[in-house]
Amino acid sequence: MQTIHTLNALPGVQAETVLRALPSWGPVTTIVLHGGSVFEFKGPFPDGFVAEGFYNLKGETGFEGHLNLSKIDHIAFQDKLHRGRQSLALVFNDASGAPVFKVFVGRDSEGELIGSQVNEFRQLQEGVL
Repeated sequence: MQTIHTLNALPGVQAETVLRALPSWGPVTTIVLHGGSVFEFKGPFPDGFVAEGFYNLKGETGFEGHLNLSKIDHIAFQDKLHRGRQSLALVFNDASGAPVFKVFVGRDSEGELIGSQVNEFRQLQEGVL
């Protein structure tokens, strides 16, 4: 029987590759934690491009920003229960292990995780980029 080894984290140098894939996932929840506050965006993750040392998000839905890719040390895979339901997230962490932002697998109208996104998450976790 073949054992599948899953990764606990991807190295930060793969952040751009992951970010370029996220817009194709469909609706996700992106959370930014800063200064004791939580900022949440629900919708498709925006497309982006690299310029002047940043990954520049240019969304059509108002979600924009500039990510300093050099500050992403690793991307962790969060898989835990939240309010009694499975929750999956890609956690983009800095060198101290603090989350810069998180992208959660989306949910359908019934509140269930979107199956195609779960598959994408698991492929990343298995090291398939």
